[in-house]
Amino acid sequence: MVSESQSDTDSSLPRSMHFMDLSDFLLCRLHLPVAYHGRASSVVVSGTGIRRPMGQSFPPTSDGKTPPYFGPSRRLDYELEMAFFVGPGIELGERITIDNAIDHIFGLVLMNDWSARDIQFWESQPLGPFLGKNFGTSISPWILTLEALEPFKCEAPNQEPPCLPYLTETSRFTYDIPLEVAIRPAGEEKQSVVCRTNFKYLYWTIAQQLTHHTVNGCNVRTGDLLASGTISGPDKESWACLLEQTSNAQHDIVLEHGGIRKYLEDGDDVIFSGCCKGDGYCVGFGTCSGTVLPAS
Repeated sequence: MVSESQSDTDSSLPRSMHFMDLSDFLLCRLHLPVAYHGRASSVVVSGTGIRRPMGQSFPPTSDGKTPPYFGPSRRLDYELEMAFFVGPGIELGERITIDNAIDHIFGLVLMNDWSARDIQFWESQPLGPFLGKNFGTSISPWILTLEALEPFKCEAPNQEPPCLPYLTETSRFTYDIPLEVAIRPAGEEKQSVVCRTNFKYLYWTIAQQLTHHTVNGCNVRTGDLLASGTISGPDKESWACLLEQTSNAQHDIVLEHGGIRKYLEDGDDVIFSGCCKGDGYCVGFGTCSGTVLPAS
């Protein structure tokens, strides 16, 4: 388990990695990528402990008459995502077009968009996440540039119905990046893999996401960070959060080295990894990890 003093030490990013702002693509809709604006203050580097958040929630079996309660989140989750850093920015009122969006993207990192589902669901009607998300977001320490990922380009998923012209790509591609999530319970040496998925499953490409982000004239600055949204694949093994894997605590997942989970427990170490595999070589992101610390 990461101690409080270790968490404090690890939580400061190197100066070269400080960035301006965070946005996260939340939903996959057929006509547009839906996102919400986040914050940069609680984005931390891999290895930083994540404190179980406090907040308001609502009993899941409530008849609608029971009042909400305040306390530690009972449904703490991970979300396997990737995120990209903006390279060259644009001024307020300008737009990035789909044909030049890639030229504005510097590189990619792994991201854990930690989520308190009980807090999130209570506060998200009718608006988006707030306290259910902003208590911590972890990223891997290494940024892989798009030049480094060039050998791993692949065809992006087919989009049906066709998207609007401003999101229609002349050359539609994504990247073949195998991804894994593992959980190591407190006091255990071995970790259990609970998800295997791939970046290539994302419906909206990073070029489309950045284009849509700026289509209304929103400026972006060098160092802005945009998150992909949850990278789930077609089968249960590739579902990239516990919300999906357990159908919101309706059933358990079994850890291969012992134990079961509906949601994360205190002391759990959550480890994301990603590595592109070439002919006799790998290009890796390192790991994106964080240990769940008890609520204070």
